[in-house]
Amino acid sequence: MKLIGMLDSPYVRRVAICLKLLKLDFEHQSISVFSTYEQFKQINPVVKAPTLVLDNGQILMDSTLIIDYLAHLTPAGAKLQPEGAEARLRACRLTGLALAAAEKAVQIVYEHKRPEDKQYTPWLARVSEQLLAACGALEADLTTAPLPTPGQPFGNTEVTIAVAWNFIQMMMPTLVAADHFPQLKAFSALAEQRDEFIGTPAE
Repeated sequence: MKLIGMLDSPYVRRVAICLKLLKLDFEHQSISVFSTYEQFKQINPVVKAPTLVLDNGQILMDSTLIIDYLAHLTPAGAKLQPEGAEARLRACRLTGLALAAAEKAVQIVYEHKRPEDKQYTPWLARVSEQLLAACGALEADLTTAPLPTPGQPFGNTEVTIAVAWNFIQMMMPTLVAADHFPQLKAFSALAEQRDEFIGTPAE
């Protein structure tokens, strides 16, 4: 398999780390949807990152759908989702919040790439509010029930939260002040010490 996309994308990095957690062999190609658009287009005409090219040539897109597919290829004992309805419910809820935070952060980054006189301030204010709300909800949940430490099993939810937080702190540490979210800060710092994270740095 080949994973196409830059690791500065939280979605690409999310898939790459999950592939390593599942111990699935893959090749990563750092191809940008911006600077190397035409090269990406030759692989996937939709030019969407992450793109996963399977050994049979078929292409998958969207990090959540890719991870869902990968879960069915795992060796015995490897898994990304907890067992049990209550545990699975919490995992889905926290993953949704982390993905919402990542999405809003990406929207802010893209808006700031526009010329300053073309940026829409009300839109930035609304998206920033949504980002802070998602981070606040994650922080509140982690305060009542901490997530696993690096020595314990990690799954899709843990990866998604840590990767989203890392991206947010790289791109907008002033807007989302780490000291206001001590649980997220501490959890992400522990996650980044795992071999799968160290070997998959945000570019």
